[in-house]
Amino acid sequence: MIGWIDATAGASGDMLLGALLGAGVPLDVLQDAVDALAPGEVRLAAEEVTRGGLAAVHCRVAVAAAPHTHRRWREISATLDTAPLDDAVRERARAAFARLAAAEATVHRSPVDEVAFHEVGALDSIADVVGTCAGLTHLGLERLTVSTIAVGSGRVRGAHGSLPVPVPAVVELLRGVPTTSGPGSTESCTPTGAALLRTWSQGYGPQPPMVVEAVGVGAGGRDPSGHANVLRLLAGHPVPDGAGTGQVVLVETNVDDMDPRLWPSVLADLLSAGALDAWLTPILMKKGRPAHVLSALVPPDLLTAAAAVIFATTSAIGLRHTTWERDVLEREIRSVTVHGHPVRVKIARRDGRVLNAQPEYDDVEAVARASGRSPAGVLAAALAALPADWRSL
Repeated sequence: MIGWIDATAGASGDMLLGALLGAGVPLDVLQDAVDALAPGEVRLAAEEVTRGGLAAVHCRVAVAAAPHTHRRWREISATLDTAPLDDAVRERARAAFARLAAAEATVHRSPVDEVAFHEVGALDSIADVVGTCAGLTHLGLERLTVSTIAVGSGRVRGAHGSLPVPVPAVVELLRGVPTTSGPGSTESCTPTGAALLRTWSQGYGPQPPMVVEAVGVGAGGRDPSGHANVLRLLAGHPVPDGAGTGQVVLVETNVDDMDPRLWPSVLADLLSAGALDAWLTPILMKKGRPAHVLSALVPPDLLTAAAAVIFATTSAIGLRHTTWERDVLEREIRSVTVHGHPVRVKIARRDGRVLNAQPEYDDVEAVARASGRSPAGVLAAALAALPADWRSL
């Protein structure tokens, strides 16, 4: 299964929860995760509403305690450590809050552990984070992509007074991500929504080729005139890439004045923005200066997003790009179980014949850490677990 989120009207925790409920995730899945973190303190309820004439689900979050309780990141982290959550949900929720803490620390110039989350630390927003992580984990998506994100415009009242929109934390969270002001004249993307999308997204752009099986439309709390204040989640199966079809853009730039320790995060950000591949090539420039060529292969419609990442994360002041035809095999992602854990396997075919099947190494490493075994042993076990019709001929 893969998923695509349409955030062209914005994103928030309640919109994501509503979209998950509309896509078929049972309310109990979300409530059980919230209860694991804050037992008896938060109740979720699904309400059918319309926004801009569109049918949608609004997830109401009812909090028993004061909704604006200030909580520090170290306190939330400790709570996550002991909460009876599925490990996958726990780690995604931790990653989302860690992004929030890092963004707030940057904005307010404070130590990360001392960050007080204010609104996003309240029980309702904690429920948004853990509930969304539980719902997306329940869907079992192997890849989630997100549209350009609408962040809004104007000003909004926050814990520190009047703030410009997008608020500073959202700007920090969405560095290197395609954004737009969108149709609204107020806050469209909250810090919670931005952190969750950044944590879960594996690419940005228009809907990928897919056979849609489930649709969820999550409503925001407001119903403004002029546009539907909703977030849409589409889930389904990928359309196999056709062999010998399609174009790709090669984007390159020469960089000779950047700390090399930054390169791993640059490559990771390019892949998160939808690049098909990204790499570095060492070169020698004029006057004997050592340098690197940064290269990325991107779909034509993601050229602008890739360029934005390069300019935001490197010292490059220009780049070049060329369009190439490419020949690709038909591909699909399946999974096998190794030592009680799932491992995704990329299968490549031509004319129905399997030519290659390789376990995803990130999954191999995750199973190795969880099981106490070596990555080499897990990789061998994953290959041995492949059904006969998945193996190369």
